[in-house]
Amino acid sequence: MNSLLIVAHAPLAHALRECALHVFPDCGNAVIALDVPPNMPPEETLASARIMLSQLKTPTTLVLTDVFGATPCNVAQKLVDGVKTKLIAGVNLPMLLRCVGYRSESLELLAARAVAGGTQGVMQVAITAPQNQTRRIHDKDQHDHQQ
Repeated sequence: MNSLLIVAHAPLAHALRECALHVFPDCGNAVIALDVPPNMPPEETLASARIMLSQLKTPTTLVLTDVFGATPCNVAQKLVDGVKTKLIAGVNLPMLLRCVGYRSESLELLAARAVAGGTQGVMQVAITAPQNQTRRIHDKDQHDHQQ
């Protein structure tokens, strides 16, 4: 079983973890979060991440970061080895939920599912706003009101 380490700008990492716990209440031991405050030096962030990674009870870990090229991702790149730990940048909630749901699969397959879950979770949604709806004949008020 894989564990997940979220390294992201504060407070995103803990917020994503809380969302995962809302959907999967039993995943608390498998999902940990490291929020990176704006004033924390990268060396300190890396030291904290190494401690968190060493405390996990699983042989493999998928590390998720928010923005490629930003401090959390740069720190995570120094943390992962590509064998027992893999890194995915661009974490979003659909990606995280996919990871939690499939954390028993191999690390390689889990990384692929993470990317698929993240990209499939992003879509433009068609909406029908009141001003775009066909007016019913029995409507007495000819003005559109939005709240």
